[in-house]
Amino acid sequence: MSSNEILFQRAQITTPGGVNSPVRAFRSVGGTPRFIKKAQGAYIWDAEDKKYIDYIGSWGPAILGHAHPEVIAAVQNAAEQGLSFGAPTEAEILMAEEICKLVPSIEQVRLVSSGTEATMSALRLARGATKRDKIIKFEGCYHGHADSLLVKAGSGLLTFGNPTSSGVPADFTKHTLVLDYNDSDQLEAAFSQFGSEIACVIVEPVAGNMNLIKATEGFLKTMRRLCTEHGSILIFDEVMCGFRVALGGAQSLYNIQPDLTALGKVIGGGLPVAAFGGKAEIMAHLAPLGGVYQAGTLSGNPVAVAAGLTTLKLIQAPEFYTNLSQQTQKLVDGFNSIAAELNIDFCADAIGGMFGIYFRKEVPVSFNQVMQANAATFNRFFHEMLERGIYLAPSAFEAGFVSAMHSDSVIETTINAARDSLRKIYM
Repeated sequence: MSSNEILFQRAQITTPGGVNSPVRAFRSVGGTPRFIKKAQGAYIWDAEDKKYIDYIGSWGPAILGHAHPEVIAAVQNAAEQGLSFGAPTEAEILMAEEICKLVPSIEQVRLVSSGTEATMSALRLARGATKRDKIIKFEGCYHGHADSLLVKAGSGLLTFGNPTSSGVPADFTKHTLVLDYNDSDQLEAAFSQFGSEIACVIVEPVAGNMNLIKATEGFLKTMRRLCTEHGSILIFDEVMCGFRVALGGAQSLYNIQPDLTALGKVIGGGLPVAAFGGKAEIMAHLAPLGGVYQAGTLSGNPVAVAAGLTTLKLIQAPEFYTNLSQQTQKLVDGFNSIAAELNIDFCADAIGGMFGIYFRKEVPVSFNQVMQANAATFNRFFHEMLERGIYLAPSAFEAGFVSAMHSDSVIETTINAARDSLRKIYM
């Protein structure tokens, strides 16, 4: 029995399913999850000391590569001063100033500890500011595990085939309208019927939880126009794509300003930091200024903020995003070249440092098209790649991530492994 199998058996005794986040359990792909003991640059090592090229990157935060020396030093320096104070620090101000500088739609920001906290709080704030109940979300988009948002969500729920979560009362979701991603006509119809009741629309402008799906420009522009016309708040959930696809987030690529933005992952540099922010007039509804309550003992934790602030400084280096996008595109071009070479239903797409692979002929633009991909073939591909030292997300419904440490040789090794894996599957 391998060390990974022994650890997994132990974990299942004291932890439900043996994991602390469902997709880690390998349930959808089968097999034993790898227990990771260390990471450096573009690589991770499991309990058997097997080395893998990592395309999860802690689900996005490791944009600089794992264990970047400047981030590690910042964490160590902060820890020496104390781990948590439950009181304000100057570092929190510096973090807020940096976020507001880099994301022009954000005039004020509140730090929290997780993406779920960020989206949940943004949702409450939108309802409090508008004094309305209804919200619009889109099928396949995952915005954390807050009750109102676990309706036809993506990511882990897709992995396990559940459109909603048990334990969520119908009363909590009756005000949630679920529409098709990239369908502007449905948006028009929803606002025509419920416009005066809609508090907000929440969307991933680049969806990463039903695999990588890009919003069309027309879809987001329609959303922005309708929210403005009806006095509804537009929330961009950039927990995943914020600072991942561009320095100013997806909103800078689409040139669309939301009213509120949720951020996470990259802004923590690998430690638990998230945030939500937007127009000052909306943020003024938050306690202690207004009646919308939100609080957190570890919000703005000094050690976590040190990691995040250092990461935000480093990603502003000249050509950082140009180089990151080029490396990601090289990977995707390699995958697509193999598909053409072997004449198989397989394709890939990318934006910034995110990519998606799909076992279908064309890149999907909607939840329904994602569901038409061959998940069973993905599962086999996942294990073939794992055997060859390539660690992809253990789900057909997750985006992948490239870091600044994914060099040409790392990309070439991955493409060669993919070619061998796909030949074994199809030939």
